[in-house]
Amino acid sequence: MLQRIRQRLQDMRTLRQLFTRAEHHARAQGQPRPGAEHFLLAAIELPDGTARRAFERIGANPDAIPAAIEQQYRDALGQAGIQADMPPASPLTAPQPRAFHAQPSGQSLVQALAHARKGQPGPLLGAHVVALVAAAPQGVATRTLKALRLDPAALVQAAQRESAYPPA
Repeated sequence: MLQRIRQRLQDMRTLRQLFTRAEHHARAQGQPRPGAEHFLLAAIELPDGTARRAFERIGANPDAIPAAIEQQYRDALGQAGIQADMPPASPLTAPQPRAFHAQPSGQSLVQALAHARKGQPGPLLGAHVVALVAAAPQGVATRTLKALRLDPAALVQAAQRESAYPPA
């Protein structure tokens, strides 16, 4: 029982890191609330390294993801007839203490993450986020993976291998 409590506390710390970094990425892109793509970026930055390794397992460069996400936004604006550059990254103030708010894609991801992890052994890892993002049928994150010519099914499998418990 003590181990379960420790694990929950660690998972809560991981979630806090995900939320904080996702919010940072959203604000850096001029958006008030993070979407699934921002959670993907946050997962890649987690200290466990599993998200990054999942991409590397399929020969993908996780460092290419931020530019690919920005390109998705530019393409969407271009299709709407709007020529716009991404806002420059600016120093961000610390988020104010409040309830966490995300875009619908971010909310769906967090709910799916909670559902998928319920009763599962082992810690919450960045690879769990990658697997859910790669399995999503639509959205900026999904278009980003397609733009990078990544096979979503292969990425899901790589993420699942990285998150195997006990570690393989």
